[in-house]
Amino acid sequence: MTQRLRSRQQFQAVMAGAPVAKTPHFALHRAALSSAEGDRTLFPVADAWLGVMLPKRWAKRAVTRNAIRRQIYEVARQQAGTLPQAALVVRLRSEFSRRQFVSATSDVLKRAVRAELEQLLSRSGAGQLAGVRHAV
Repeated sequence: MTQRLRSRQQFQAVMAGAPVAKTPHFALHRAALSSAEGDRTLFPVADAWLGVMLPKRWAKRAVTRNAIRRQIYEVARQQAGTLPQAALVVRLRSEFSRRQFVSATSDVLKRAVRAELEQLLSRSGAGQLAGVRHAV
């Protein structure tokens, strides 16, 4: 099961460093869960933690942001067994073309989002965790 990031401090701890993986529309930030006392208050459960940032700058319509958010959480749920015990933030970093994806909830948009997310989350494997900084 994946825990969700809720507080500003959790997001700031994960977003402190550079992205560990990118696709054309998304960036993945990751922070390792360390056993330091300060991290226990931010991430009390040793599990995969997931947060989502979808700025209005890149997805102006709320229906688009909500559709993308649902796709992110669904892909993460399906890949829960392969996600590392770390705090992850998926951030939208560029907009999906409104010319190419006319409808905010089209199946074409959902498939494009899902394909990128599967690629992005597959790069978050536990084997890469050695080079990851610890959350503060």
